[in-house]
Amino acid sequence: MSQSKHQNAFPCTRPRLIALAVAGACATMFSPVLAQEASAPATTDIKGSQAASTQTVVVTGIRASMQSTLNLKRKSDGIVDGIVADDIGKFPDTNLAEAVQRISGVSIDRSNGEGSRVTVRGIGPDFNLVLLNGRQMPSANLGASDSRSFDFANLASEAISQIQVYKSSRADSPAGGVGATLNIMTGRPLDLGNQTSIGAKIDYDRSNTNIPGQLNGKNITPEVSALISRKFGPDNMFGVSLTTSYQARNSGFAQAKVGDGYLGPYAGAADPGGTLVNAKGITGLSGNQLYDTPQSLYYVLQGTQRKRTNGQLTFQFRPSKDWTNTLDYTYFENKQRVASNALQAWFSGKNVISAVDFGNGAVQSPNSYTENYGKDPQDFNMLAVRAGTKTTLKSLGFNTQYRVSPGLKFSLDAHHSVADAGKDSPYGVGNDLNLASFGRNSNTLDLTQEMPVLSVDYTPQPFQVSGSFFQDRVIKQTVDQVQAGGSLKIGESSNLNFGVGSVKTKFNSAFQQVQQNAWSGVVKDRSKVGQFFNQANFTPIDYRQYFSKLGGSGDPKLFPTMYIVDFDKVLQDAKNFTAADGPEVNHAGQASYAGVWGPSLANPSEIRSLQEKTNSLFAQYNTEWDLAMPMHTGIGLRYEKTKVDTTSRIQYPTSVSWGTQNEYVIGFAPGVQVPQSASYHYWLPTVDWDMDVTSNLKLRASWGVTIGRPQWNEIQGGTSLDAIANIRGLSGSTGNPALRPVKSKNLDLSAEWYYSKQSMVSLGLFNKDLTGFPGSTIITTPSTTATTPVNGRYWQAASASGCGTDTFCIRDYIFTHFAGQPGVNGTGPQPDGHQGGQILGIPTDPALPLLLSTTVNANKTNAKGAEINWQHMFDNGFGFQTNYTYVKSGLRFDNAAPSTLNGVAQFALLGLSNSANLVGIYEDSSTSVRLAYNWRGEFLNSTNAFYKPQPGYTEPYGQVDLSVGYNLNKNLSLSFEAINLTNATQRMHGRNKTEVLSAVQFGPRFMLGARYKF
Repeated sequence: MSQSKHQNAFPCTRPRLIALAVAGACATMFSPVLAQEASAPATTDIKGSQAASTQTVVVTGIRASMQSTLNLKRKSDGIVDGIVADDIGKFPDTNLAEAVQRISGVSIDRSNGEGSRVTVRGIGPDFNLVLLNGRQMPSANLGASDSRSFDFANLASEAISQIQVYKSSRADSPAGGVGATLNIMTGRPLDLGNQTSIGAKIDYDRSNTNIPGQLNGKNITPEVSALISRKFGPDNMFGVSLTTSYQARNSGFAQAKVGDGYLGPYAGAADPGGTLVNAKGITGLSGNQLYDTPQSLYYVLQGTQRKRTNGQLTFQFRPSKDWTNTLDYTYFENKQRVASNALQAWFSGKNVISAVDFGNGAVQSPNSYTENYGKDPQDFNMLAVRAGTKTTLKSLGFNTQYRVSPGLKFSLDAHHSVADAGKDSPYGVGNDLNLASFGRNSNTLDLTQEMPVLSVDYTPQPFQVSGSFFQDRVIKQTVDQVQAGGSLKIGESSNLNFGVGSVKTKFNSAFQQVQQNAWSGVVKDRSKVGQFFNQANFTPIDYRQYFSKLGGSGDPKLFPTMYIVDFDKVLQDAKNFTAADGPEVNHAGQASYAGVWGPSLANPSEIRSLQEKTNSLFAQYNTEWDLAMPMHTGIGLRYEKTKVDTTSRIQYPTSVSWGTQNEYVIGFAPGVQVPQSASYHYWLPTVDWDMDVTSNLKLRASWGVTIGRPQWNEIQGGTSLDAIANIRGLSGSTGNPALRPVKSKNLDLSAEWYYSKQSMVSLGLFNKDLTGFPGSTIITTPSTTATTPVNGRYWQAASASGCGTDTFCIRDYIFTHFAGQPGVNGTGPQPDGHQGGQILGIPTDPALPLLLSTTVNANKTNAKGAEINWQHMFDNGFGFQTNYTYVKSGLRFDNAAPSTLNGVAQFALLGLSNSANLVGIYEDSSTSVRLAYNWRGEFLNSTNAFYKPQPGYTEPYGQVDLSVGYNLNKNLSLSFEAINLTNATQRMHGRNKTEVLSAVQFGPRFMLGARYKF
């Protein structure tokens, strides 16, 4: 029998370095005892005698870090990867997501050029479980408000001792990680010992200089962090530690996007959308060829100012070597302010199309697209946004571990954690102040370059406020969790781990949007716009310079001018105007616009409350086989039972007002509260096996069943409806509390060759059979509370008179022939030559169709692939780490087919992509250098990209980062970091490469820091 497996202080794990000792198989049972610099307590062998020596690890450099990482992988049960603290400190990584992307099979989603959420082996963020010290944490992310996925951007790396990524299933881990379970672990004072360190950085983000000065903050921002740890009392039985950090970052980006997606796909002959009827100059399209066309184009310049504060206070009391108690409090706060401006052109389609040149593909999209508006110039929009959000987490936890005897140990862990998110701005969590100038005579969109190029024939006209909205949202999520477990040693080579747990999660949210629907401008008499809106508040700039890294930015045809908006002054002009002339802006059937210039949750349109309670128990039996080749097996079983209770109060529609050619404004009334409940349970078996072929060569196999729970919006009750309908009806969504988790049967195989202390080569194969994957379907049901003028008595009379389906003609006919009739409120001819006013649904009209999207367990698929890793350190201080992951699934989006067929949306795995890393390393006694290249292949990021049922693909992306450290002496060290050193850009497309959805330019980021240790 191998002596390395024979001695074991913690029966539920095999021995490993102290930085890894407790976190392995017992991560959910025991609060981890980890450190960057730690000394282990004396170990005890199976006979109860104290071992002659202790294991000590001092993580002081890259080599020690690499060795600790390899020990984590080598000594763990199942397939495990990770990063110890020195890795996070030495990697050129802005946060934890940036760090874990270096692990094979792990790729990240970026927000504002920084990692936020992780995908593992092609399984997206919502089906990866993130733990903090073995505990489930609440997440309140307004950017992904319904996601269970923890946003790594909220958590600084200074207090983290290691991250473990469990890729194979485990009986002792909470269910929820189909792709992987990631355990983030913090240091503890009795292991950290007596130490103090203070760090400071200055951050220079070049992306912040690549936007206009009106949108950004200071170019140089500070970061400070501190660690204080002390042991005291008799036999050092008491410990206290405090870690804290503050980071400010100002960043920006320039983005060109088809921000409202593409219309279609349509068939060339049938043309159900009417987009190309009577159009001229169309080339490259024939017969029933599927095609689509862009709906709008935006050029966006955005600045973000972030302030992030993290802290953890930990107390420990160890009255004896067999009993350790830990009390910890964790806090983080993330504030973000956003200021952006955009130039927008909205395309009208149909008769105004003058030329379209289609490219190739199963679904053809334009290479170029031209509209000519003749005597009816369209609006040129300048959008302005000023919003702010604040997210906080407060977590109080307690853990106690007691070793009754060398062969029996018990533990108890409990925590209460609350995450909140809401506005941090008087203008709410999101808004859009829309400014219109009605002078766009014609435009051509070139989609053949890296970014879309818009050329415009524009006659400058004064700007005024048109449509706008302000949003307010609050989210509160609470997690109360208790876990109890034990380990019993059986004989000399076997042990039994067991435990029970309960976690109760409450998810509450409220939402309100106030909207101004005067899309043709609040001032109807356009000759008077300058009297009400001071044009000095619109500053023209040449925005092309901010897109210099994107192909097409230098095209002489690109329209050069954007107007930067003084948000506060223009908003005040709008308030003054509506206060004086409120009825003049009544284009949508509303009585007054006096209250639409700011958000309020005094009367929210949505209030949702959900509680999910899960009780669990598990047992796992581990044993070792003293054969010619030492083997280890573990057989486990986990049981989980979950109950979902949800209550919702949602507004319901009471009226439909047809106020413009293509928009139908909905009037709402408060609804009633509706409770719903559902429950489910699962048995989740696991089997692990490994064999030491030689002292350096290990083979592994793991099989198990895992589940991934649905997103919050998918199981919350009630119905959420849009504010604006179209000719087909009113879209919305409805929850399905009975939706079950995704179930995955996982098989993992691995071969690992550890040919030196810091070097190894490994090959891993995996297969996941997934059932019950959620898919979207659309249910069409008639409203019982609202009627629509579409296909009503007036509409049918206009259609029969010769208007057919021409909605301009239908509106003009109704206002002319049914003036004064119920529901017909005309306001006379408009500047575009058509009649204005509202046409309301009357009792004899058809019921308003509700097009409700809901989620069902509809799909099955598999994800399989391979991972190869190679890590090597030479004797001269140089080394490298490289890995490549290949992932394949049979469930991919069919680009040649419509997104929705018979009300059922296409489904495909999001985030499925190959990935690779290459890291060059140099280290000597005073200097350390890392140069890292991270690459991710093309992946599907959405099946509803930019609010349309269409695919969105993120194109291959590679980023180069650099980190340099220099130790002036044993106490003081300096560092330099460069993020996105080559200023990589990112692009998204739809069904083909010319169907560009987005092209974004960020910028490099540089940090200079110092750390002093006492």
